[in-house]
Amino acid sequence: MDGNAPQLLSISAFARRVGLAPSALRFYDDCGVLPPAHVDGASGYRFYQPEQEKRAVLLRELREADVPLPDVAVVLDGPREQAQRVLHAHLRRMLDRTERGRSAIEEILRSLPVTGSHAEARVGGAELASAIRQVVPATASDEGFPVLGCVLIELGDGEVRLVATDRYRLSIRVLHPAAMHGDPRQILVRAADLVEIGPWAARNAEVTVEFDGGAARLRGAGECRVLPLFEGRFPSYREALSVLGPPEHRMIVDRLAFRDALLSRGDTSYVTVATAGDGLAVTIATAGDGPAARAGTGGPDPATSGGAATDGPAVCADTGEPGPTTPGAAADGTGSTVADTNGTVSTVADTIRLAAICSGPPLRIAFDPATLIPALEAGVGPDVLLEVSTTTHPVIVRSADQGSFTTLVMPVAPLSLG
Repeated sequence: MDGNAPQLLSISAFARRVGLAPSALRFYDDCGVLPPAHVDGASGYRFYQPEQEKRAVLLRELREADVPLPDVAVVLDGPREQAQRVLHAHLRRMLDRTERGRSAIEEILRSLPVTGSHAEARVGGAELASAIRQVVPATASDEGFPVLGCVLIELGDGEVRLVATDRYRLSIRVLHPAAMHGDPRQILVRAADLVEIGPWAARNAEVTVEFDGGAARLRGAGECRVLPLFEGRFPSYREALSVLGPPEHRMIVDRLAFRDALLSRGDTSYVTVATAGDGLAVTIATAGDGPAARAGTGGPDPATSGGAATDGPAVCADTGEPGPTTPGAAADGTGSTVADTNGTVSTVADTIRLAAICSGPPLRIAFDPATLIPALEAGVGPDVLLEVSTTTHPVIVRSADQGSFTTLVMPVAPLSLG
């Protein structure tokens, strides 16, 4: 090399300057993201220019942040707007993964066996009875998955939680105890056993939930009820909650009017709900072959660890465009037909319009009334609030007057209206 040649650094010297191992530099050369400035033809030695240091340091930082190599190449060589997009997408993935990991660890910590210590919480008897009434309908009779027939009772973080799920619906009632002490606890009780205890709890002004080792009981005024425990692992419901995005749509509607609309056609296959500015358009279909497929495209099943709904993926994507029975198209009084991808033909009833307060862009989403109606009936107060992040993720259903009770309902795949 003559004196006018640019300064070159050996691979070892360059590696020390940029904080990368020589083997990593060879790998990035092979991948094409950081080729050396010069390769000796005789020895095969790689040499780098000082000007490459900035690129190498950025490459190292991206890899330390677990950015995939295809995205690294975009950040290094692509336009700024594209680099921003891939980095924001990677950041969202990292945050989601971290939140899922946090939820999983917290769930495992709660499920670890606790022996020899005492914990208790004192709650209102009427509130406990109300919580039992609200969450028990979300349980299911499934011989292959008997834990779905149980209610999870949790003590911790200053709260008493009752949780139940049938895979497609998840109900949570939070009680704020008047007094509480001891380590966090988590037990499973069969729904049938809690139903028997509900009227007894309602007759007591206060009920103390007590845990001693592997036993649990409820203590009222001069009387004690043992809680028969079920051994099993409850679905990781907190993970399902953690992956829900912020709601894009909110709807507040008369709870009983909404329920009555869903009940207005006896044999109901699915119901489509569309926002219509100052109201909702509720279209009900009947079919002989059962409900539509669960909308599972990317949406977590409320009863699993972020998995898709068990009935399979969505049969078609909702575009949000008005259909024949969405707002803007008057019902003709004769009904129309709907066909899903399995060839099932359903008769569609006239659209029922309900006054509602709606926010967010236009929305059309479908539900199985068998899961939505119980969620509405379990609520309290005149109004219900529905929060929708996407048409393939669980929808949050909560009473506008009772923030301590929440139900997640899986939508079904929006079907093409023809």
